[in-house]
Amino acid sequence: MNTAGPAEVVCLVDDDASIRKSIGRLLESDGFSVRPFAEPDEFLRYVADNPVPVAILDIWMASMTGIEVLGYLCARSPDTRVIFVTGYDDSAAETTVMQAGAFAFLLKPLDDGKFLSVVHRAFHVPLQRK
Repeated sequence: MNTAGPAEVVCLVDDDASIRKSIGRLLESDGFSVRPFAEPDEFLRYVADNPVPVAILDIWMASMTGIEVLGYLCARSPDTRVIFVTGYDDSAAETTVMQAGAFAFLLKPLDDGKFLSVVHRAFHVPLQRK
């Protein structure tokens, strides 16, 4: 659990309210501050004016895919660590996002311990520039 200093902020982008709620609670229980977004466009407006160290994205959303959001982040917020969570075991999507610079690709339902470990690593592993 994070006990020193202010909570690290995690942006959570998923069009499923129950997923935002459950993942948000899990992150908050481990000391993170969560900024939830139901729509990718709302998140991208936020990114334009705010630093985003870690973003958790669903890959398949109605208005825009997480892959499209990753493209925006790579161009405009290259220091953002992106963790994808999805209910679909899609190896082509996983390969695409990992080659594009995603930090991790995890399948729902999430293993809580593994998920939290990945989020912690996203904050603490040095960035590797291509």
